[in-house]
Amino acid sequence: MQEAIVIGGGLAGCEAAWALAQAGITVRLYEMKPVKYSPAHHTEGLAELVCSNSLKASRLASAGGLLKYEMELQGSLLVRCAKQCAVAAGGALAVDRTQFSALVTQEIEQHPLITVIREELHELPERNAVIATGPLTSDAMAKAIEERCGARLSFFDAAAPVVAADSLDMTRVFAQSRYDRGDADYLNCPMNRDEYEAFWNALVSAEKAPLHEHDKAAFRVYEGCMPVEVLAGRGIDTLRFGPLKPVGLRDPRTGFRPYAAVQLRRENREGTMFNLVGFQTNLKFGEQKRVFGMIPGLEHAEFLRYGVMHRNFFLDSPKLLNADYSLRESENLFFAGQMTGVEGYMESAASGMIAGKSLARKLQGKPAYILPRGTMMGALAAYVSEGGAADFQPMGANMGLLPSPEERIRGKQERYQYIADRAVECLKQAIAE
Repeated sequence: MQEAIVIGGGLAGCEAAWALAQAGITVRLYEMKPVKYSPAHHTEGLAELVCSNSLKASRLASAGGLLKYEMELQGSLLVRCAKQCAVAAGGALAVDRTQFSALVTQEIEQHPLITVIREELHELPERNAVIATGPLTSDAMAKAIEERCGARLSFFDAAAPVVAADSLDMTRVFAQSRYDRGDADYLNCPMNRDEYEAFWNALVSAEKAPLHEHDKAAFRVYEGCMPVEVLAGRGIDTLRFGPLKPVGLRDPRTGFRPYAAVQLRRENREGTMFNLVGFQTNLKFGEQKRVFGMIPGLEHAEFLRYGVMHRNFFLDSPKLLNADYSLRESENLFFAGQMTGVEGYMESAASGMIAGKSLARKLQGKPAYILPRGTMMGALAAYVSEGGAADFQPMGANMGLLPSPEERIRGKQERYQYIADRAVECLKQAIAE
């Protein structure tokens, strides 16, 4: 029986291992936890979510929803597990991250063709492997990758704080999803103009956690996961048109739309923990308590986890990888996950799925698993392998990656629905061939 190696037990590694095993390939999955932890990981479980518990929108006529549907059509382990661990989040798929990790770990460890090995590897295999060590790859493995692939790029990523539900002042907070879509799954902290401007002034002047000297020169924030204080520094109204936008909300105390609103999303199924949506941050912990405590309803909030910021790495993939995530100079060696330049939980998992399926096919003497550009997964893979018009930067799923409709469709939702329906048909045809 053919054998493959997967290095990394995150979302991409788990999806790659599952795809290989489901194709009849024996898999050795190496995960360095609990022997060694990255700065952002804290539990022994596989598929640990460290930034947010949201897997983005569920509806098909959205980039995130389309991506998950495409994965589901191809037998995704992680989408299935996510749905089993879902917590209320309006139109998004959010999970109880503890239950999600436990379920994925159970499924992987119980698969008869997968052996999980808790060990840190320091060298790259020569062939028949998927490298999915993540954006927080250990120094030893990062060095091995650098020696094999050349210079690496870096950016900074940040995580939002989590607060205890029973510490919130519910006389000031109200439950509502924007435009009343779905159930009232979000808690909203409304601000009037004076409250917002006082908060903004405190935020932009708050003390940040220091960076290591070797990190300062490389400091570059990824636009899709920007620290809230960096975003606020771009102008006093930037937050009101970003994570604090009040559109689609109505404060029941006043009957009107608030000047700004901070949204809280469930962190677990029981609703005992909530994370501050869009509040990734690098503020010092004491500053987070002080400044975020100015948000109406959070004056006495208990912070179960403070926001953190860490350095991530990604490859110059357009120079290195094919559209099936294989290394051009060694096509039986694959990379997957955020280190390839895809941005997001499900985007990482999707790259792992393609890498795993493609390696399985190569081991079985079949052609590579390359999806059409008309699919979201195929479009992301094409971006990673070819890049865009400017310097290569991480990219998440978005409708702009897919071809425009042949005829003009005025309504945004109607246009997105058409693009999504076309992508699904394109994928079904590719799977059937």
